[in-house]
Amino acid sequence: MWLAVGKTIFAAILISFVSWLSGKKTGLAGFLTALPLTTLLALAFSHLEWGDSSQSVEYAKSVFVAIPVSLLFFIPFLLAQKFNLNFWTCYSSGIALLGFGYFIHSYATKFL
Repeated sequence: MWLAVGKTIFAAILISFVSWLSGKKTGLAGFLTALPLTTLLALAFSHLEWGDSSQSVEYAKSVFVAIPVSLLFFIPFLLAQKFNLNFWTCYSSGIALLGFGYFIHSYATKFL
């Protein structure tokens, strides 16, 4: 129980800090967000909780494949000015592209 509470508090503080920082130093906040902070935390938390190295390695492989696929989310934002897209159109289109990306991820991880 305490592990779950500790993980939640730590992750919330980290996310809140980067969100706050985005209003002060956009470039630094973007860099920190682009770091695999979630992956670092989740891999460590998962290993601490389950203690299974082989499961942690499989998890890391899945993340490795997911990182480039997850960039699909940003494609509408890159095209926003060219096609005059607002934030919510970009956001929802990006989520739809992530849904498509999940199928790519599922297919690609079968070969690892």
